Amino acid sequence: MSDDVVDRREAERYADWFKALADATRIQIVTLLARRGATLSVGELVAAVDVGQSTVSHHLKALAEAGFVLVDHEGAYSRYRLNEECVEAFPSAADVVMGRPAPVQAGGRSGTGRWGRPR
Repeated sequence: MSDDVVDRREAERYADWFKALADATRIQIVTLLARRGATLSVGELVAAVDVGQSTVSHHLKALAEAGFVLVDHEGAYSRYRLNEECVEAFPSAADVVMGRPAPVQAGGRSGTGRWGRPR
């Protein structure tokens, strides 16, 4: 395979990430979780994004499946938080897809981490 083509497995992972963020409500949820820097309940998210509970739950499921959101179970309740590792990898994924060199982290590490993130 040409070095100009992202391998299929990596392309599928990136496509899943982009699909997960291809919705305005999901962008609102991720932004809210990032800016608050804390776990939030479905009720808190519903109040903030002004859509129904079932809609927020549907979007949280999609975000969790893509790895952007983590779920903390507290008894009968669930609280949601941003998966910092996945979110930090996303700009690198965009660079790779757009044919730009993957950013190098502090310390000069490069390569691919757990989330497909160039290091």
